[in-house]
Amino acid sequence: MDKLLYGVEDRPPSLITTTLLSLQHLLAALGGIIAVPLVFGGALKLPADQIVALVNATLLGSGIVTIIQCRGVGPVGIRLPCVMGTSFAFVGAGISVGLEHGVPGILGSSLVGSLVMIVGSFFMPVIRRFFPHTVTSVVVTMIGLSLTPVAVDWAAGGVHSGNYGAASNLAIAGFVLALVIGFVQWGRGIISASAVVMGIACGYLLCLFLGLIDFTQVRNAAIFAIPQPLHFGMSFPVSGIVAMSIAFLVTIVETTGTFMALGEATRTPIHGKRLARGMLCDGVGSAFAAVMSSPPVSTFAQNVGVVSLTGVASRHVVMLTGVMLLLAGLFPVLGALVVTIPQPVMGGAGLMMFGMIVVAGIRMLSSCAQSRRSSLIIAVSLGCGLAVTVRPDLLSKMPAFVREVFGSGITVGALVAVGLNLLLPGREVDAHDEEPDTATTAVAGAAA
Repeated sequence: MDKLLYGVEDRPPSLITTTLLSLQHLLAALGGIIAVPLVFGGALKLPADQIVALVNATLLGSGIVTIIQCRGVGPVGIRLPCVMGTSFAFVGAGISVGLEHGVPGILGSSLVGSLVMIVGSFFMPVIRRFFPHTVTSVVVTMIGLSLTPVAVDWAAGGVHSGNYGAASNLAIAGFVLALVIGFVQWGRGIISASAVVMGIACGYLLCLFLGLIDFTQVRNAAIFAIPQPLHFGMSFPVSGIVAMSIAFLVTIVETTGTFMALGEATRTPIHGKRLARGMLCDGVGSAFAAVMSSPPVSTFAQNVGVVSLTGVASRHVVMLTGVMLLLAGLFPVLGALVVTIPQPVMGGAGLMMFGMIVVAGIRMLSSCAQSRRSSLIIAVSLGCGLAVTVRPDLLSKMPAFVREVFGSGITVGALVAVGLNLLLPGREVDAHDEEPDTATTAVAGAAA
């Protein structure tokens, strides 16, 4: 989008409009939020009722922390349209801890490990200086490139689907993609702004007509349930704390990149102090999630694509998404209904959403690749990041520590870009490392 339809502080004119716009953020994030507790439950062979409790706690925790991140509570919260949810960055460490110490070990290790992010948040003004424009451009581009294979797998029917890549799956994904393109290009006002949710709704109706919707999960889901704090208990194994602390260090790098991408999408300068507020919310939110019997949370990059595609950057819209996630945790039947959306439907919309993040990254890259030094940093960083993304088995022979740290293409791309920027002569420095005064921000916002 060349122009934002709603800025960060704008409020849509009606509750119906706000709800519609919030729903597409929910649809973009819900699958990823639910996936992590399901993976944990499957890997640890938990009984069905325990998996349901883990999922409910995850939804409730994600909703509450999303509201805090968007609204801001004192020094906590970046006050941008951020959807919070469980991150796959914690899956490897979580499963290794869980197989030996169970869910209590995962939650206790997460609670202590979150201190890494809480303490790290106080150093974000310094860390921000390691992310000048060239480095940020690489990270934003890698976020989009790393998410695109996820959308491709959705479009094909799901990684473990027996009909992966079937013509019917690709046709449904193509149908939804075409609708989203049409709504964005030729729609006006709310039609264009809600292109994602409208495309998914049309795809869902098509699948319903074709008899492809399975309502088994809806019938089996409880109507109302209150997640219980410390439902699984907690234990604090030293090995688990070390593993989860490493995962939190990796997440700091990824979350920094996501915040930078969100700043680009919302036309908001991300200064060190603002970055610190967002990172503190990630850390405090993960500690709160552990107490609520949920895996750690982090800022979702998927929703940056929704902002980029629709031009809706209102934090008030995403606050309502947090309320929806909270309700999904209290009313599991609502979450189960959303999960019935076939993956090819999500894939068609996802290709567009994640592709928009790539476009944002390319725009940023084009403005900084003006020298041999910048071109070298960009080429090597993207190459290394893509190597891990498209060939994850590349690190299969490496120690577990190496796989944990370098298993994400976003992290690899960011670390290589930061390292090269520090090592190569003519280091680039970003001047935007201090929080601007309120008056300056207000004037800049009015001029925009």
